[in-house]
Amino acid sequence: MFLIDTMNFLAASKHSRRTTTRLLAAAALCAASGAHAQTVPRTVRLIVAYPAGGVSDVVARALGDRLATQLGATVIVDNRAGASGAIGMDAVAKAAPDGATLGFSAISPLVLSPHLGRLPFDPLKDIVPVASVMYSPVLLVATPASKAKDFRALIAEAKAQPGAVRWATSGPASLGHIVLEQVRAAAGVDITHVPYKGGGQQLNDALSGQFEILSTNASPTLSAHIQSGKLRPLAAGAPARLESLPQVPTLAELGYSAANIHSLFGVFAPAGTPAALVAKYNAEINKALASPELRAKLTATDNVPAPGTPAAFAKEIASEFESNGRIVKAAGIKAD
Repeated sequence: MFLIDTMNFLAASKHSRRTTTRLLAAAALCAASGAHAQTVPRTVRLIVAYPAGGVSDVVARALGDRLATQLGATVIVDNRAGASGAIGMDAVAKAAPDGATLGFSAISPLVLSPHLGRLPFDPLKDIVPVASVMYSPVLLVATPASKAKDFRALIAEAKAQPGAVRWATSGPASLGHIVLEQVRAAAGVDITHVPYKGGGQQLNDALSGQFEILSTNASPTLSAHIQSGKLRPLAAGAPARLESLPQVPTLAELGYSAANIHSLFGVFAPAGTPAALVAKYNAEINKALASPELRAKLTATDNVPAPGTPAAFAKEIASEFESNGRIVKAAGIKAD
């Protein structure tokens, strides 16, 4: 993790109302400068908090292309990967609040990373939520090592043989690990956590049956292995069943609402960005998400479009911040 000694924000997780108020206040800091008409800068830098070539980068570039066309501006994608998105979000937080810099990231650097250590920016004050863009589902898939035909059979097996079921994630404090801890707590089962560093090796080991269950974000590669029958989807962390996997229930449907977690991605700006520009960008992003081309790009990778207002996005971030704080504390989760 990208841990630098600055303010410690863990105490904030104890105060739900204060956290929500701070986030909404951060989103509204720009109001004072928003009274005058604002125009979008001719060149906009879109900082993507992930490496080039991944699903999130592909989506960000497609969104950038749509915004460039709609706004009549040049949108330059700037990949700032590392530290689970914290490096990119730090760059956004420290950019000039003039509307010329936006960031594209999952909300995890704002809602999970603060509970695991100290960040070089205040996620509740230095970043303005502009627009939610997409949900990236978490899929729970069975490998050749598992005989479970569905999720209930998996839980029954875990209860019958404590510790025998091995569940792989991309590492401690990853989203897949959070899902595992929620399932453990709700079902009262002993499941062995198998943490990896990243997704490449864990997928190879899944195919060779090195463990029974894998929880990971949806991706074209994972979808290909599901379609070939090499991996069996048991459940999804998603707002609703996926179009590509209509037979796979969500964890909420199965009675595990707290474990029904998914990655929410969106666009952010430095605190102090004029309100008029935040509103303008939000409207244009929602317009882009309604386009058939961008929607097809998202659904083809099992991502779900998630348009909305800046205020709704801020409230969801605040809710996730509080929820993750409780989970991390209860499970004793530590960063690498």
